[in-house]
Amino acid sequence: MGVGAFLLLYSVLIAVFAPSLLTRLTHRGNAPRLGVAAWTTAIASVLASWVAGAALLAVELVHAMPTSGGSVVGSCLRLLRGLVGDGVTVAVQICLFVSATAAAVVVGWRLVRGLGTARRRTHAHARDARVVGRRVPGIDALVLDAGERAAYCVPGRPNVIIVTSSALDALGANELDAVLAHERAHLNGHHPQLLAVLRVLAETLPRVALFRVGAAQVSRLLEMCADDAATRIHGRSALLAGLIALAGSGPAPAEGMGATSVAVLDRAGRLAAPLPAPDRVRARARLAVASVALASVPALMAVVGVMWCPPVVL
Repeated sequence: MGVGAFLLLYSVLIAVFAPSLLTRLTHRGNAPRLGVAAWTTAIASVLASWVAGAALLAVELVHAMPTSGGSVVGSCLRLLRGLVGDGVTVAVQICLFVSATAAAVVVGWRLVRGLGTARRRTHAHARDARVVGRRVPGIDALVLDAGERAAYCVPGRPNVIIVTSSALDALGANELDAVLAHERAHLNGHHPQLLAVLRVLAETLPRVALFRVGAAQVSRLLEMCADDAATRIHGRSALLAGLIALAGSGPAPAEGMGATSVAVLDRAGRLAAPLPAPDRVRARARLAVASVALASVPALMAVVGVMWCPPVVL
């Protein structure tokens, strides 16, 4: 098996088996930042393996093409005779190359188009919020008059944090500060942009479990990352009380990330009863090993493929 074909096979295996493994490693949120890194590394390694595999297959096909005899037609005829006489190796390579190239083009086009649409919607939502929202002294957020308790952030130019008047009535001062710190952590960490990429990728290839499950799990882990950032400043009790006060208010708009939109019960349990330090250390070690393994295999195979393939002589 050529290196290009191996990379494509590797990407299929990771896409099929990585979701269950990574879900087991990250579901408790012991190390959410490393969990996000592991999921995004797995997804990136699959995409990179597609591209690198297609490129190496192209190189292998160039070297498989007979060059003696001058004419292109003659070379094609000799290649066909080789296919008939030598088996299906080159035919399989051609099929893999065409499939991988077509998939890369379709995914790339849909990803760019989907991200453009998502960006226009989020910027429009942020712009509208700046128009209808009001500023309240001492609150680093736009206040919208609404009967539903909600707090969420929306990326735009500039980014905005939105809190409803009902949420202000339900939250104490410390709780409000913790919830707003949670939303600022999302914006400072570029969480909405990362989640937008993963969601568009999952919508583009909904049958690929790695993309579909990865988008959901990363969304959950990003909320835990923001929880950790807020608790470092305001403490666990303030954020936990804020989440409880806002619980049951429904999901945030699709253009934003809300404090109580994802895995509220799991996050509340995590804040109320954090795991001992040894458990967190072991979780970090496992996730670090998984991330390194997922990133190194396709990189090493691509390097080996380049070293094994001699330069093309035109």
